[in-house]
Amino acid sequence: MNFFSKLRLGLAAKVAICVIAGTAVFFALFGFLNLRMERSYSRDMVEQSAERITDIILRSTRYQMLHNDRDALLNIIQDLGSEPGIRRIDLFNKDGRITLSTHAGEVGHVVDKSAEGCVQCHPGSTPLEKPSSGGRAREFTENGEPMLGVMRAIYNSPDCSSAACHVHQAGQRVLGVIDAHLSLAGVDAQIQQHQRALTWFLAGAIVFGCVSAVLFMWVVVYRPVRELIDGTHRVAGGDMAYRLPVRSDDELGDLAASFNRMTGQVAGVQAKIEEQVRRKTAELEGAHKFLLRSEKMASIGKLAATVAHEINNPLFGILTYARLVSRGLKKQEFAGRDDLAEQLETIERESKRCGDLVKNLLTFSRQAPSNREPNDLNAIVRRAILLVKHKLDLQSIELKEDLAPDLPPAHCDGNQIQQVVLVLLVNAAEAMPKGGRIEISTRFDGGSDQCSVQVKDTGGGIPEEVLPRIFDPFFTTKEDQNRTGLGLAVAHSIVEQHAGEISVRSTPAEGTEFTVALPAALPSRDGDGAVGLRGPTAALPSRDGDGAVGQMVSTVALPSRDGDGAVGLHGPKG
Repeated sequence: MNFFSKLRLGLAAKVAICVIAGTAVFFALFGFLNLRMERSYSRDMVEQSAERITDIILRSTRYQMLHNDRDALLNIIQDLGSEPGIRRIDLFNKDGRITLSTHAGEVGHVVDKSAEGCVQCHPGSTPLEKPSSGGRAREFTENGEPMLGVMRAIYNSPDCSSAACHVHQAGQRVLGVIDAHLSLAGVDAQIQQHQRALTWFLAGAIVFGCVSAVLFMWVVVYRPVRELIDGTHRVAGGDMAYRLPVRSDDELGDLAASFNRMTGQVAGVQAKIEEQVRRKTAELEGAHKFLLRSEKMASIGKLAATVAHEINNPLFGILTYARLVSRGLKKQEFAGRDDLAEQLETIERESKRCGDLVKNLLTFSRQAPSNREPNDLNAIVRRAILLVKHKLDLQSIELKEDLAPDLPPAHCDGNQIQQVVLVLLVNAAEAMPKGGRIEISTRFDGGSDQCSVQVKDTGGGIPEEVLPRIFDPFFTTKEDQNRTGLGLAVAHSIVEQHAGEISVRSTPAEGTEFTVALPAALPSRDGDGAVGLRGPTAALPSRDGDGAVGQMVSTVALPSRDGDGAVGLHGPKG
């Protein structure tokens, strides 16, 4: 029971079993009916032959009967009875007595009129004058041999009743009966031979029909269904490029074509979903990096503010007392005064430099509000170019501008973005101390609704191992001790606060290209039909030194290529 419950038949197997069973039942029923009809037809033909034989006997013996020539009549009967298939011939009178027979021992016997062979003609006291053909023939077995007995009545005729030799009256209708026994062994053997031939034919037809049905099921049903199942498994496994072969224009062909269309649509939807997942993942990674950088910048800003406040007063005292001692030395004359005055000037100069450094640290950690509004990015770029134009001319640097004329306004703080552009331009200039070319351009990306600024130089490029760290605070590779390494870090922070992106692409010995992408201030319609601006309306948060959430300041000294900046070059002086 468990075996049959676990046995699983496929659709093609079920259809094949039904077709095979139907074919076998059809041919079996056809063979049975055919054999039955053939047997009935063969028996009818034998009965007709037997009736013709009895008719021949009657006609052959008529003359002898009219002349009552019993010897000649017996010879004729014996000659006819010796024919193949005829076992005996008997002549009965009206009383049922055998008067002549091919078996001499039967002469004189009287048959029982109530027997099975006689009751057909003697159903009552009066015999039938003309029994039916079915009543004249009978089948029986004699000594194990199938026999067919056919009786033929001998009717009285005028020339018979008026003959001098007869005593039959004219009113007597039936004078006697001729009974012929024919063997059915040959007929049965022939029927059995036909039955065996038909059986083999039917068996071959059943086998042929079953094989044809199986092949038909295999080609037309099983193979397309198997391909469809394999295709669904492959598609379920992630192979969206798989397509079913369309082998016909019937229902299975339509199913394969529909499957291919469905797979193509699913592949398109999956590609869109994967693209959305990739985009959202990139956004999450960017947000995660920004949060990490914000926390890092907040911690550095807090540390910078603490250190600046702690060392600012001692530095102020050192500078004050150095100036007082210097003034006192100028009023006195003694040996070595000039050397001592020079040393005091060194102390004063280095104290002022430390003071400027502390001032920049305080500026880095200070919170400044951001005024976001639609600004012409081309105008911001032109103002930044004016500030560095003299520096570029001194270094023999060629500046090439490619500003998009139809650039939409960018949603940003103009001063902060101007400082970002200044940082990039100064970095590019410092990367080419012996001259070169700077290309600055603006573009609009309709797909992302972003305005971008590209600054490209022909300097020596940035080493690959340095690229991941160029936006880290206080990171610098410059040997100049005046570098702080804050410029690119703050520029990166400003761009991220504007919900933008800053990226770098550099090839050693060929140059570097920085790209700053900012959201465009495009008109949009809200649910009430009012026209507004598309773009971020709030800056990304960062944590200040006191734990409050605010915005990172962007007014710092201009940095160099690797993140450092010249103290006080364009930064605040107080």
